[in-house]
Amino acid sequence: MQQTKYFIFYFFERLFKTLWHLLNFAGGSVALLLNSVRAIFTPPFYFGLFVEQCYKLGLRSCSLVFITALSTGFVMSLQFGYGLERFGGKLYVPKVVGMSIMRELGPVLTCLMLAGRVGSGIAAEIGSMNVTQQIDAIRALGTDPIKRIVVPRVLAMLLMAPLLTVFADLVGIGGGMIISMSELNINPDFYIYEGITSLKVTDFTFGVTKTFLFGLLISVTGCYYGLRTTGGTQGVGQATNYAVVTSSILIVIFDFILTKLFWILEKI
Repeated sequence: MQQTKYFIFYFFERLFKTLWHLLNFAGGSVALLLNSVRAIFTPPFYFGLFVEQCYKLGLRSCSLVFITALSTGFVMSLQFGYGLERFGGKLYVPKVVGMSIMRELGPVLTCLMLAGRVGSGIAAEIGSMNVTQQIDAIRALGTDPIKRIVVPRVLAMLLMAPLLTVFADLVGIGGGMIISMSELNINPDFYIYEGITSLKVTDFTFGVTKTFLFGLLISVTGCYYGLRTTGGTQGVGQATNYAVVTSSILIVIFDFILTKLFWILEKI
């Protein structure tokens, strides 16, 4: 009986702390986003920092995105090829692989990889600056930390997340073609023709449009937890963990919401 009471008390305590944490995150991240939007349109503008973050957050993630997209194309082509072959539908592989990667797997897997690499990097870097009082020093020098630290990272992710997604789409579809040629005996000219003719402009635009929101979620979440870091190196580790988990969950949730919204728009 005593253990049951303790379990119930512990359950509601954890539930209350989780809800309180979610409310704090929602309010704090929205406030940070609004402050960032205001800072974007007020001088001075740190274009050099923006370019630097594009390189660090975007270009240096190309290898990770390449491996992920190529493996996805391999697996999708192989699985659908062997599955559809039993029903005589092997020739539909280019259409299925192209549409799946373009609309869903390309944007979602790319941004999940970015959440792990970029989101954790942003939270760890800003968190280290926070616990070593570098952000306080920036304020003491009369510079807005949001303009100098947050805005370049947010803008860089808004630009690089869609570009990396386009790169992942091309690599993934190319990987599917390689497996289709080597394992399924599908002619590459047929693969390219079927893949191109079956895709619509909306398949591309809807997939890329998602990544603008995903990039925003990754950057704002990482900056939010980085700026709230306390407790030295242990706090930096916790902030990094929170940033990756939260941004990954948000990407999955908003992917469903956007997919449903785009499906409704296509029906209109």
